Amino acid sequence: MMSAVSSVSPHSPATETGREAPCARTPALAALREADPAAKAAAARALYAAVLDGSMACAVDLELDEPAGLPGRPARPELVDPRGLKRRSMQAPQGRAVLLHALAHIEFNAINLALDAVWRFGGMPAAFYTDWLKVAAEEAYHFSLLTARLAEYGHVYGDFPAHDGLWDMCERTRGDVLARMALVPRTLEARGLDASPPIRARLLQAGDQASAAILDVILRDEIGHVLIGNRWFRHLCDGSGLDPHETYARLADQYHAPKLRGPFNFEARRDAGFDEAELAALAALAGLDAPQAQLPSAGD
Repeated sequence: MMSAVSSVSPHSPATETGREAPCARTPALAALREADPAAKAAAARALYAAVLDGSMACAVDLELDEPAGLPGRPARPELVDPRGLKRRSMQAPQGRAVLLHALAHIEFNAINLALDAVWRFGGMPAAFYTDWLKVAAEEAYHFSLLTARLAEYGHVYGDFPAHDGLWDMCERTRGDVLARMALVPRTLEARGLDASPPIRARLLQAGDQASAAILDVILRDEIGHVLIGNRWFRHLCDGSGLDPHETYARLADQYHAPKLRGPFNFEARRDAGFDEAELAALAALAGLDAPQAQLPSAGD
C-alpha cells in the first residue's frame, strides 16, 4: 500500500501527519509587502524556521501574480539620489550613527531581495527557495543587530536619508532569474565583501568595537549569501549550456550593472565561490597582480 507521504506530489511536500505542508512562497510575498521593518524581519525569520521544521514547504510549480506596490517599506527613510548622501567622519558619534543607518538600510533591502527571489521565480529546484529563505532570515538578523546598535546611538531606522540602488537592480531583473543571480548576489552583495574590512577598520579606529563586531557577523554570513548566488548562477548556466564568464559580462552590460572598482577582498570572494579567472580579472581592474590561488591543505 502506498504511504501517505509517497502519495503526495513531490511539488507539495507533506508534514509528519501526511497532510500537505502549506507553501512558504505565498507568505514570502506577504512578508515582502509588509511595510513595518520589524514585522518584515520577524516574518522572514519565522518563514525559514517553518521550512526547516517541516511545517511549511516550497511548491516549485506555484506561479503568483505580482501585486502593486512592491516592496513594502515604511514612510521613512526618505529615498534620495545616492550622490546626495554626504559622507561624515566616523570619529563623531553622529557619523557612526549615519553609517549604522546606511548599513541597516542595506540589510532591509537585502531582506526584500531574498524574499522577492522566493516568490517570483517559479520552476526552480526546492533548494533554491530554501536557500533564499535562509538568506532572508540572516539579513533580518543583521537588520536587528544594526537597529539595536543604532538605538544605542539614540536613533531609529528612518532617521537619515537613504538610496534605492539595490531595489532598482531587483526591478531591472524581475523577469530573468539568471540575470538576478548574476547581478544581485554576485555583483551588488559581493561589493559588501570588499567594503566590509575598511569600514570595520574605521570603526575600530573610532573605538567602536561593538559595531565592528556586528560587521564581523555580517561578513561571515554574506560570504555564504554570495556563495548561494554563485551556485545558482552556475546551475542556471550549466542547465542552458552557457559559459558563466561570458554570460556574466553580457548580463552586466545588458542590465547596466555598476562598474566594479577595487580594492577587492579576494579571500572573501574566493570563499564565496568566485573562481580564479574571475579573481584575476578583478585584480586586473584594480591594477594588481593576479591573487595567488589557495593551495589545498595537507588534510585535503
